[in-house]
Amino acid sequence: MLLCKPSLSLITPCTLPKTLTLKPTKKPSLTITNSITTNNERKPISAFEARVSLVFALASQTSSLSQRLLMDLATETAKYVFPKRFESQNLEEALMAVPDLETVKFKVLSRRGQYEIREVESYFIAETTMPGRTGFDLNGASRSFNVLAEYLFGKNTKRETMEMTTPVITRKTQSDGEKMEMTTPVISKKLEDQDKWQMSFVMPSKYGANLPLPKDPSVRIKEVPKKVVAVVAFSGFVTDEEVKQRELKLRDALKGDRQFRVKEGASVEVAQYNPPFTLPFTRRNEIALEVERKEE
Repeated sequence: MLLCKPSLSLITPCTLPKTLTLKPTKKPSLTITNSITTNNERKPISAFEARVSLVFALASQTSSLSQRLLMDLATETAKYVFPKRFESQNLEEALMAVPDLETVKFKVLSRRGQYEIREVESYFIAETTMPGRTGFDLNGASRSFNVLAEYLFGKNTKRETMEMTTPVITRKTQSDGEKMEMTTPVISKKLEDQDKWQMSFVMPSKYGANLPLPKDPSVRIKEVPKKVVAVVAFSGFVTDEEVKQRELKLRDALKGDRQFRVKEGASVEVAQYNPPFTLPFTRRNEIALEVERKEE
C-alpha cells in the first residue's frame, strides 16, 4: 500500500460526510419575542363594555359606602336607644335616662337629701345669645339651638363636623361680665339687666383649646373653669316658672348646708340631656348653682 503525503488540497468540503453539513437556524430570541407579543395582545373593548364596567365599579363602591354609613347610623342610634343612667337618689331619678354621649367630667363630693355637691372639671363651650325674652320659649330656643348646631356640624373655619355632647345648658347670670359656668348639656344664660339669655353647647374634649373657629359671629368659644356646684335633678319639660321655683328651693336648702354655701353672684343654670322626642318622665334635667366651702 502506498502512502500519500498529506496535503491541504486533499481536505476539501467534498470529503466531509453529508450528515455533518451545517445548516443555518433561526435565532431563538426572535421566536420568543414573537410568542410574547402574541400572548400579550388584547382585544380593544367597545364603548358599551367600558360603560358597563364603570357602572359595576361605581355600584361596588356605592355598596361599600352605604355599608359604612349604615354602620355609623346604627352606632349613633344605639347611643339613644340604649341610654345610660346616673346614680339615682329617688324613684323619679331612677326613671331618667340620658343618651350615651360625651358629657362634662365631674366628681360627686357629697349627697344631701335634696341635692348633691359636684366638683366639675373645666371644659370648652360654644355659646350664642338667645333672641327671646325668656330662656325656654320654643321659638327662641330652637333658633339658638340651630345656630350652635350649624357650627358643630361644619359651619366653621375647618368645615369640620364635630360630635354632639350632653347636656345643653341654659344659664342666667349677672350682667357684670362674670364668666359663664356650665355643665355637659346646652346652656342658656340670662343677662338680667338686658333681659337676654345665652345658650351653650359643650365641646368635645378631644379638641381642648384647638377648636375650629365659628364662621357665624354670633357664636363665641369660651373656656369654663373648674368649679363646685350644687345640683338637683328633675324630669319633664323645662319652663321658666319651674326653673324659678326650683332655684328658690335649692337656695333655701343650701342655707342649712354645714360645708357649702352659694357663691356670691352665682346664677342658676339648667342642663338638659335629652332630645325633644324623649318621653317626659324619662327626661333628665338639672338645676345647678355654684357653691364654695364655708370658712371654718
